[in-house]
Amino acid sequence: MQSFKIGNHLIGENQPVFIIAEMSANHGGKLENAIEIIRAAKRAGADAVKLQTYRADTITLNSEKEDFTLPSESPWQKSKTLYSLYEQAYMPWEWHTRLYEEAKKLDIEIFSSPFDHSAVDLLAELNSVAYKIASPEITDLPLIAKIAKLKKPVILSTGLAEKADIQMAVDVLKENGNEMFAFLKCTTAYPAPIHESNLALIPQIMKDFSCISGISDHTLGHEAVLASVALGGKIIEKHFMLDNSDETPDSFFSLSESEFTDMVKLVRRVESSLGNGYYDLSSSAQKNLRGRRSLYVANPIKAGEVISESHIKSVRPSFGLHPKYHEEILGKRVLKDLDIGDRLSLELIDFE
Repeated sequence: MQSFKIGNHLIGENQPVFIIAEMSANHGGKLENAIEIIRAAKRAGADAVKLQTYRADTITLNSEKEDFTLPSESPWQKSKTLYSLYEQAYMPWEWHTRLYEEAKKLDIEIFSSPFDHSAVDLLAELNSVAYKIASPEITDLPLIAKIAKLKKPVILSTGLAEKADIQMAVDVLKENGNEMFAFLKCTTAYPAPIHESNLALIPQIMKDFSCISGISDHTLGHEAVLASVALGGKIIEKHFMLDNSDETPDSFFSLSESEFTDMVKLVRRVESSLGNGYYDLSSSAQKNLRGRRSLYVANPIKAGEVISESHIKSVRPSFGLHPKYHEEILGKRVLKDLDIGDRLSLELIDFE
């Protein structure tokens, strides 16, 4: 697994999980809300805030033809058309400078998902520390190529990607001189059913593409996020809103500040439990080593007497002779008188 830096954060093996608060449309069309989301994300323990950079006319067409209308089962069906939805949800481009300044002031990373080439140009002018490719854009290879050439880390969601799509994206990134990338397991459903998370794909992605992986999570609750950490995921992205009472296009599957704070605390606890995979005993466990068994004198033995089964016993604590010597010392003579409860040691036994 390669590692790379996003701003001041090193991401990779043996590094802390990088936690992203996705603002999406939760600003509700108000700049002051967007600013406060950045502040709240910092309070909640997020390492970064992510925006989405598009306009309705850069992501779809203003058409009411059937192809552009939202299906009846869509959670956003009341918006009627894609154009109407994105008109409601998009972030005005003139906000970006102010939001980047706020994030810098608070020492929290900020970057965005560009949805077309003009959005990439805007973010490049802001010297964005990274770029995110949203699930539907993973097949937009010219967009990925343009971003790759900027030589900044690229995070890609796989919610609408099969293995061949991921491979094509990897090829384009490498062909354009960029190997600083990560792929996030994502289920593109809102909210996503927990049983469709398929988190086993996280270590599989790491193995197949020799890259960092993680999760862009749309499920309700923290279970999928915590499982992703246990599976080796190094990046978490979760939608973030100011308050449960704020109704925005994405609020129904987003975390409030208090919920996000709880998630961050749980993530840090889980990653602290993972350790390093070494067999060494922890410092706490070492304090209880005396609880192991060892060989002690169970019945008195006179000097020169042959040791029999009745003379010794494997008991707690561990200050006596290691039990692995049990068979080796049977039939040997002791060099001094020993009483019940005396520790056995090799120095007490005549091996001649």
